[in-house]
Amino acid sequence: MKALALFALLPLAASAEKPFVLRVIDAETKRPVPLIRVTTTHQLSEFTDNAGMATFDDPDLLGREVWFGLSGHGYELKADGFGNRGVRLTPRPGESATVEIRRLLAAERIQRLTGGGLLYHQQRFTGASVPPPAGLVFGCDTVDTAEHGGKRYWLWGDTSRPGYPLGNFDTTLATTAPVAKPDEPVRYDYFTQPDGFVKRAAPIAGTGPTWLGALVSLKDQAGKAHLVASYAKIKPPMDTYERGLCEFDEAEQVFKKVLALPLDSKRFPDGHAFRHDGRVFFGQATPALSIPDNYEAWRTPASYTAVACDTAFTDATTGKPVKAHNGSVAWNPWRKKWTSVFTESNGTSALGEIRYAEADTPQGPWRKCVKIVTHDRYTFYNPLQHPELAEDGGRVIWFEGTYTATFSGNPDPTPRHDYNQVLYRLDLADPRMKAAME
Repeated sequence: MKALALFALLPLAASAEKPFVLRVIDAETKRPVPLIRVTTTHQLSEFTDNAGMATFDDPDLLGREVWFGLSGHGYELKADGFGNRGVRLTPRPGESATVEIRRLLAAERIQRLTGGGLLYHQQRFTGASVPPPAGLVFGCDTVDTAEHGGKRYWLWGDTSRPGYPLGNFDTTLATTAPVAKPDEPVRYDYFTQPDGFVKRAAPIAGTGPTWLGALVSLKDQAGKAHLVASYAKIKPPMDTYERGLCEFDEAEQVFKKVLALPLDSKRFPDGHAFRHDGRVFFGQATPALSIPDNYEAWRTPASYTAVACDTAFTDATTGKPVKAHNGSVAWNPWRKKWTSVFTESNGTSALGEIRYAEADTPQGPWRKCVKIVTHDRYTFYNPLQHPELAEDGGRVIWFEGTYTATFSGNPDPTPRHDYNQVLYRLDLADPRMKAAME
């Protein structure tokens, strides 16, 4: 009888059919905010999905006042007198509540682009229609993209799968329409093998992973377009033992080796490509190499020209030096400047801080920069700008990067999000950007 009496005290909501939904939105833009951790006082945690939703159906929580702590890279609520940041709510089945969270920096987190399961995995519990699962890709590292043959091609590095800790280490490839709608899920059409997992898109001979970069479509003298890239063969721990040029074979749908280049050569097409003044530039946070804008020049290393950049990144507010890691450069028609979005090396996290800078020419001078994204004890590396997605004449720009616990020292990887691409939006008219533009 005592057990029955105790059971009677439990909330009737234990048999609820629908969960309680907590929506988290940006206090400025009112857009959903993904990747916000919602935690109860007994350490039950959920992470908001691309719809900004976290759902709860635990009998211990429903029908009574509950404290939900909220935290997320670059976002926070106002702390109470004890330093706690969260909200008190009374969750009930089928009901919802919306919480506005303050963004600390200029760039706005929009969505997880890749990874396993549903990108809207929380929203599905509400009964709403959601996009289908993304397929057998559970995680992928470092993106590059180029328009070719009326499609946009996307490639990634090492890619994890559901069935085993080891996945694809010879490059993953997919296509989409030339221009995606960044507020909507990106529909990748992956190149796959018979079991449904992604195929080895760069099966270049040699042991160890094959990483591609410097992806670009170039026309030859006859006007035919070629999708080309550079490759690197990797041995433990992360050393390059061979590198060179490769080209996409349209019939076999894989990249094939064209030629190897000396490891000690300082002229090598690496990083990301952009066009300017009849040439193609390659580089990371700043360009390092340029070639004439044609396929024949790409195949002829003697035509490669090293780019000397005037670079001395400093924080626009403090004047302190900033060391750049990888990034990408693009022309911005709204600012009429060249822009660099790059990862800061050893900032407030090892590789989790993203900065913005601009210059009059690709060669610089590159000087003042501002922090636009922060990740607390987490890595966000190899950011790529998407000028094809720019809005309002370039006033709003978009970029993505790899979100991973690797190199961060964080022993608590984020479920579903870890080792995947996350998309950010940056309004250059945000007052917080002014310091980089003066």
